[in-house]
Amino acid sequence: QVQLVESGGGLVQAGGSLRLSCAGSGSIFSINVMAWYRQAPGKQRELVAGIFSGGVTKYGDSVKGRFTISRDNAKNTVYLQMNSLKPEDTAVYYCNYAARNGDYWGQGTQVTVSS
Repeated sequence: QVQLVESGGGLVQAGGSLRLSCAGSGSIFSINVMAWYRQAPGKQRELVAGIFSGGVTKYGDSVKGRFTISRDNAKNTVYLQMNSLKPEDTAVYYCNYAARNGDYWGQGTQVTVSS
């Protein structure tokens, strides 16, 4: 089993910044991918950014150049630095861990960007 705990969400004005954190615990495999997804009301869950244990990253088109994903393998923690936030970034952000031992999700953290 893997447990993921997100933190760092909140309310911010357009143009502002937030940093999300996701700490993993339990049976963390050294080779894995951790990612952030988001889901806005009435919309499908979408990939925001992902990072492999070796450091390779992937971003959704809507956040390229504004968001940065990083990780600390020693702490099993992934971060999402979100800059130049827009109202359309408002969503529940979910952390995801995927490896040979399964696919796990955090409980989600709300990010609200006011105009």
